[in-house]
Amino acid sequence: MGLDDDAREYHRSEPPGKIEISTTKPTNTQRDLSLAYSPGVAAPCLDIDEDPDRAFEYTAKGNMVGVVSNGSAVLGLGDIGAQASKPVMEGKGVLFKRFADIDVFDIEIDEDDPDEIVRSVAAMEPTFGGINLEDIKAPECFEIEERLREEMDIPVFHDDQHGTAIISGAGLLNAADIVDKDLADLDIVFSGAGASAIATAKFYVSLGADASNITMCDSSGIITEERAAAGDVNDYKAQFASEVEGGDLADAMEGADVFVGLSIGGIVSQEMVRSMAENPVIFAMANPDPEITYEDAKEAREDTVIMGTGRSDYPNQVNNVLGFPFLFRGALDVRATDINEDMKRAAAEALAELARQDVPDAVVKAYGDQPLKFGPEYVIPKPLDPRVLFEVAPAVAEAAMESGVARTEVDTDEYAERLEARLGKSREMMRVVLNKARSRPKRVALAEGTDEKMIRAAYQMAEQGIADPVLLGDRETIESTTAHLGLEFDPEVVDPDADGKADVYADRLHELRKRKGVTRSEAGELVRRDTNYFGSVMVERGDADALLTGLTHHYPSALRPPLQVIGTAEDAEYVAGVYMLTFKNRVVFCADTTVNQAPDAEVLAEVTKHTAKLARRFNIEPRAAMLSYSNFGSVDNEGTRKPREAVDLLHDDPEVDFSVDGEMQADTAVVEDILEDTYDFSTLDGPANVLVFPNLEAGNIGYKLLQRLGGAEAIGPMLVGMDQPVHVMQRGDEVKDIVNLAGVAVVDAQDEDE
Repeated sequence: MGLDDDAREYHRSEPPGKIEISTTKPTNTQRDLSLAYSPGVAAPCLDIDEDPDRAFEYTAKGNMVGVVSNGSAVLGLGDIGAQASKPVMEGKGVLFKRFADIDVFDIEIDEDDPDEIVRSVAAMEPTFGGINLEDIKAPECFEIEERLREEMDIPVFHDDQHGTAIISGAGLLNAADIVDKDLADLDIVFSGAGASAIATAKFYVSLGADASNITMCDSSGIITEERAAAGDVNDYKAQFASEVEGGDLADAMEGADVFVGLSIGGIVSQEMVRSMAENPVIFAMANPDPEITYEDAKEAREDTVIMGTGRSDYPNQVNNVLGFPFLFRGALDVRATDINEDMKRAAAEALAELARQDVPDAVVKAYGDQPLKFGPEYVIPKPLDPRVLFEVAPAVAEAAMESGVARTEVDTDEYAERLEARLGKSREMMRVVLNKARSRPKRVALAEGTDEKMIRAAYQMAEQGIADPVLLGDRETIESTTAHLGLEFDPEVVDPDADGKADVYADRLHELRKRKGVTRSEAGELVRRDTNYFGSVMVERGDADALLTGLTHHYPSALRPPLQVIGTAEDAEYVAGVYMLTFKNRVVFCADTTVNQAPDAEVLAEVTKHTAKLARRFNIEPRAAMLSYSNFGSVDNEGTRKPREAVDLLHDDPEVDFSVDGEMQADTAVVEDILEDTYDFSTLDGPANVLVFPNLEAGNIGYKLLQRLGGAEAIGPMLVGMDQPVHVMQRGDEVKDIVNLAGVAVVDAQDEDE
């Protein structure tokens, strides 16, 4: 099937459409229903009657946007009417939810009269926290938005006007910087004079462009003062009438610094591009076919051409989804009465700044592993970059507060953390650890220091103040890679071949391993050749506080050097690998998933203690379950006795100050009703959040099934039981995984100091 048929099947498959309503509170018992509806619902109703602002406290209003259209200007389809526009409006709701966790009702109004549209929408103000106008033709859209903004006390935003303005504005800020031109001096030409073009031109002026340097063209050519005086253009177009004799688009583009296309495909030739000023910026945003193709624009010139389109298959996509979800997120969360120019400008500036930052691996992978580094081919962030939410929304919220349209105040730092939590429980949990790490950063040795991911992770650790990274490896290679990545970063590098401590470290390794068959000569070779040994001795001697490795090694070979050199903690005989799995409303720690193949009762007990201690680093009070296929003696054999005996050891240990029980089946451990009803004698005071598997095979299988089928996000493996902080990553981990483990390692090191 082609794209059209695939889309039809996508929309008609059960249930039809793309959105549904789901409940956010329990509705399982008669009492639940009496709270949700009659008679309990009367209490919040009366409270809202007394104080209307309590609607934000008691209802979904504060997270609800109405997407309103009459279908008069839908995508590239034109006036197809309200009913036919519904799939588009549902799609808009999907984007709001996917990118900013905002709920949406789509409202299709079968009406062309602006007065009736304004009346209908204004009457719905009690329902919504904001209104997104969509696909309403010009010039009516201008009047409708202006009047609704005046009449309503919630934000009203016409995305077709302002979305493109904000996203392309962010690109323009960066493009002007790259080609070393001042915004106020840019000669800017617009092809198209509809709602989007007019709003974009006005927004560029608010960013610093000079209105007298903007030339706007419609289908009849340059909009001149003569045409405006003759009534040939409407009042909105007339705002950008030029003091010239006239001409067509080709005339306007001659000598221009910037071309902004919001018209139709294929109307710009290579000759027109060649007539522009040096190092031109071309935003050809007609969809699906731009005014000139990316290839033709690039081939037309030998100097720098910064090219953006509305398409995802070319660099610098101007995609409105980078704007409206996050504008509304910030506006809703401070209960703004408007989305004003300050808030739009803040969004554009935040997007521009984000494009200058290192790009997460997940984003790079989502776009086919193409290089994404600030420069002519990357002046606008990608829509799938999760950081847009907690970079743009706080900037918008802050601008709302500073400009006086916010009805409530937020602490922007705390607010950014709350937004990260919306992207997943794992971000919320890691924020706890990373904040602790920032309070007292420690020196973290990165064994595979020449690896590109390690260098990028080191940059992020230093940039975020999480750790003081030390890259181990060939200095020249590390410095060359850092420069190639374009990172403004002067990392600390320790080169085992050139560092004066190599001999001292070799002596120490020999001292530790001489009765294990390691000669002084072999120790020298190991220290100089294997940064895992060098880094392990570095940590053992106190020259670094923690070690990360494993990115390019098999797990056993990466774990062996730190075990040999650093060893287990004073109160530990064994180490274990733990994964933290985060679900929407739950966190569990799974052990052991990477180290001990067939643990006995003593090993299981010790691993449980280590894992409980780790859980507390994440501010989780541990409740541990020893897992089996048996429930409290229902099966009695050697396999089920081991976890049962481990529980006895833990119950007899005076140092154990957390609840632990077993042996028990996995569902018994995590389902509260089973624990309370069938096994009410259990010492667990709630569902288990530390799951200790009976052997490595079960642990590894179990956490991976939970991750893949249960939709959990996994952080780890985190190594517990070492004498000093060491974490061994999985091969192929992403930069964010390295940074997360560095944060855990720093908190480990902080605990060592206490």
